[in-house]
Amino acid sequence: MIKRSIRNRLIVILLTITIIPFGTSIVITYYYTKESIKDQYIEENVNLLYQGKLNLEGYIDELKDLTVSFYNNPDFVKYLRAGGKDQSYLTLDLIKDVMVTLLYAENNINRVTITFPENENEVYHYVSVSKQSTLTFSSTNQLPYEYYFEKAANNRYFLTIEPMHRQPGDRNDNVITFHRALIDAPQLTKLGYISIDILPDQIFELSENLYHKDTEQFHIISPEGNRIYSSNSQSIQEMDWYMQILDAEDDAGTLDWNNDTYQGIIIYQKLPESAGGWMLVKQIPYLSLYESALSVAKINILFGIIGLVLVILATFFVSFRITYPIRVLLQNIRQVEKGNMEVQFESLGQDEIGMLGHRFKKMMHRINQLINREYKLELENKTNQLKVLQSQLNPHFLNNALQSIGTLALKNNLIQIYTLVTHLSEIMRYGMNIDEDMVPLVKERDYIQAYLLLQKERFGESLLYSLEFDENILNMNIPKMLLQPIVENYFKHGFDIRDDVGVIIIKGAIEANKLVIRIQDNGIGISKQKRNDIYASIQDERTQGEGSNIGLKNVYHRMKLYYGQQANLQLENHVDGGLVVTIQLPVEMEGELNEGNYH
Repeated sequence: MIKRSIRNRLIVILLTITIIPFGTSIVITYYYTKESIKDQYIEENVNLLYQGKLNLEGYIDELKDLTVSFYNNPDFVKYLRAGGKDQSYLTLDLIKDVMVTLLYAENNINRVTITFPENENEVYHYVSVSKQSTLTFSSTNQLPYEYYFEKAANNRYFLTIEPMHRQPGDRNDNVITFHRALIDAPQLTKLGYISIDILPDQIFELSENLYHKDTEQFHIISPEGNRIYSSNSQSIQEMDWYMQILDAEDDAGTLDWNNDTYQGIIIYQKLPESAGGWMLVKQIPYLSLYESALSVAKINILFGIIGLVLVILATFFVSFRITYPIRVLLQNIRQVEKGNMEVQFESLGQDEIGMLGHRFKKMMHRINQLINREYKLELENKTNQLKVLQSQLNPHFLNNALQSIGTLALKNNLIQIYTLVTHLSEIMRYGMNIDEDMVPLVKERDYIQAYLLLQKERFGESLLYSLEFDENILNMNIPKMLLQPIVENYFKHGFDIRDDVGVIIIKGAIEANKLVIRIQDNGIGISKQKRNDIYASIQDERTQGEGSNIGLKNVYHRMKLYYGQQANLQLENHVDGGLVVTIQLPVEMEGELNEGNYH
């Protein structure tokens, strides 16, 4: 059905050339938007993480500077060089002032501890101050933070940072401890160690500004893989990507990670070794990463679907608009095939299809006219045949009798009588031949000539007639007995009231591509009113049967049946007196020459 229907094929073609490009553009736009927003989002987060690195590095540098601030105090350095053995009151006040000043130099400092090297008794001395206690002096046989002290001593910056832990005696707060080896420059003599416990609030605050809590995760990892900060409670070691991050040679980068435990982007920034070498790691799941792209894509898809719906509606509208007139024509053609010759549609527009519909209507109108004409001619012929059959006996009898009389007149040398009988016999044979509807003009002329010869024999010198026909028109076909009723009307209505010799002149020629036959007499003519009455009478199809002007009426209607509006009958008075009847016929019959001409 689709292959046979122009409408369906047009819909398929239009939908194909609109949906495919439109749908392709939506898909391309989605992927392009997704990748573009992904790259933009990653770049923004890389920049954000880099800024977070700078902020955290600046904070750590501030804390580092605090661990060396007392080098500007010569008395305190002297105390350190003495190994903490000077316990005078002046020294105690100096130590207290320096360490309390260091304790309150930053809000998040919780404790400051100075540990001295082992003495000859294998005892370590240390002095400590916190916001929960005053300055205290203690001794121990075991070096506290030995691991981190050793790392600080071996570090080129003489600094190490201990990850998050709980300070002994502090039950509520986790701290991060900065350990620095105190070196007496330029001899590089080890004077001891300073440890500063830092509450991680500032680090947490800086970290929380670097990620979205609901959709992303953030971690700060020490070079050993210990957690400094994490947005979730999962152990760092349980995250299968952490070793790859720790082993990365670059100080910054991104990783695409896709396995059963995590699918997304990992962005990392490494702090310099002087700032502890911490690693800042941000996890962005693909779902969160593409959320913006999906939002934009949904908007694009929404507008794309709206546009697609409009395109589909426009496609159906155009298809139905274009094919509707064709379907109307097809329906009417099917009705014509069933025998219904009436065209049942209005104008189909001014385009080519509209012109086709207009021509189709004109063609059906012309076909209806031809069918009606043929139908009426067939009825007329059947009626004439019936009349001829009814009167067949008498004409045959008369014809045979006339032949016998003519033979007898010829035997008795009565040439005039033979001639008259012969003319009458020709007239009767012409009228009795019912098989002819159209005859050559020469036959009609001979018939009229025989008729006028008989009238001439009757009226003698009181009648003059003339037949003048161009030779090139004698073989043209005209309806049979077309001229005889007009000629006979002259003898009925005009001959007896003449003032002089009766004259009738019949001429035929081609004028303006029409066959024109004029029958002119020298009677008294007709008045204008009379002519109008005759026109009204012969053009009224309701007045049938016997009555006045029956001959002219028959001539007029036969002309219209054969030639339609191309035939014409005119009555007019001649300038010299008398009546002129003019018959105008097309050179060819309408059904033969113009049957397919609908211009």
